[in-house]
Amino acid sequence: MTRALEGITVLDLSRYVAGPYCAQMLGDFGADVIKVEKPVTGDNMRGPGAATGDDNLYMLMYNRNKRSLSLNLRHDRGREILAEMIRKADVLVENFRPGTMEAMGLGWEQVAALNPRLIMARISGFGQDGPWATRPAFDAIAQAEGGLMHLTGDSGGEATMFGAIVIDYSTGTNAALGVMAALHARERTGRGQVVDVTLLDTAMSFLMTAVAEYHQDGTVMGRMGNRDRYSAPTNSYRTRDGGRLHLMAAGEKHFAALVEILGEEECLADPRFATPPDRLENADLVDETVAGWLLRHDLDWLMARLVAAEIPCARLADIAEVVDNPQVKHRGTIIDVDHPTHGTVSMQGNPIRLTDTPVETYRHVPTLGQQTEEILDEWLDMDADAVATLREDGVV
Repeated sequence: MTRALEGITVLDLSRYVAGPYCAQMLGDFGADVIKVEKPVTGDNMRGPGAATGDDNLYMLMYNRNKRSLSLNLRHDRGREILAEMIRKADVLVENFRPGTMEAMGLGWEQVAALNPRLIMARISGFGQDGPWATRPAFDAIAQAEGGLMHLTGDSGGEATMFGAIVIDYSTGTNAALGVMAALHARERTGRGQVVDVTLLDTAMSFLMTAVAEYHQDGTVMGRMGNRDRYSAPTNSYRTRDGGRLHLMAAGEKHFAALVEILGEEECLADPRFATPPDRLENADLVDETVAGWLLRHDLDWLMARLVAAEIPCARLADIAEVVDNPQVKHRGTIIDVDHPTHGTVSMQGNPIRLTDTPVETYRHVPTLGQQTEEILDEWLDMDADAVATLREDGVV
C-alpha cells in the first residue's frame, strides 16, 4: 500500500526536538527522511556512546522512520555533498541558529537556485530576522516569553512551565503542516518556498482570548489552576478515598445531571446556581460547594455514575494508568520501535490516523551514520571506495 508521502525526499539537518519531530512526522507519513548528522557525536540528543549506537531514550522519541547520514558540514567537501543532495531533495528541515545556513553558503537564495522546487522548513526560537533572531531558545524559554508560563499554575501561586515540552512538539507539528501545505502549493506553481516556524509564535498560538482581552480593555489574563476560565463548575476535585477527579459539568444538561446524582437538586432554587452565567459569576462559591459534595463519595462510585450520565469527567491518571487505559490499547497509541542497542522500545506513536494510507513504523531509529554508504550510493552514485576516502578525510 502506498504511503501518503511516498516519493517525497527529506533532508533533516535539525537536532534537539522540534526539527527532528517535524521530520519524523513526515517520515511517519512515508517520506524518505535522511537525517544528516555531524560525525562522531551526531545529534545533540544522542547519548555519550553515540558512535556505538548507545543512544538515550530522548533520541528514540523523535527519530524513527529515518536513515542516518554522517556528514561534516564544517568541511568544504561536506558542504559540496550536501549541495548536491539538495538538488535532488523535496524538503530540507533545519533548526540552526538564524544565519548559520547563510554562513555555509546555503541560505534560501542559494538553495532555491540549486533546486527551485525545494521546500525549506526553517525552525527557530524567534524567527529568521528581527531584534531577537539570534537569541538561543528552547521550549521553556518560549513558554516564558510567549506568556504561557504566566498562565500556568495555581491562582495566586508561582508561574510554572507545562509538564511536557509542548512547544517543541507543537512547533514541529506546525512545521510539518506547513511543509505539507507547501508541497500541495508546489503541485500548482511548480515552485518551492520557505516554511518559517518559531517557538515563540507557537507558544502565543495557545493564548486563547488573552491577547484580545488585553487589547480590548487592558485585562491581563492570569493563572487559574485547573479551573476553567469560561464556565463553572469545571475543575479538579478530591474524593473521599483520596482520589482526584476532573469534572466538566457547567452546561444546563450536565449540571442538572450532576446534582441529581449527588442528591443536591435543591441548589437549583438558588439564583447563584440557576444558569451557566450565574454559576460563572459565582465560580468561587460553586467550586467550593461542588468540592464539598464530591468529598462525600469515593472515586469509583462517582466515575461510574458520571460516565453513565454522559458528564465529561476523568481520573487524574498517572503514566502507569495511561499505559493501561483500555482506549489507549484499543487505538494502538503505544507502538514498539526497534533499536540496535536498546532492543524494542515502547513509545507513543503518531497521533494521526489515515484510513487509506496508514501511518506505520517501517524504519527503526538509526544509529549514527548507519546508512551513510547506502544513502551516498542511492543519491550520488558513490561506490564504497569513494565513501571510504571521504571517511579517511573526515568528511563522513
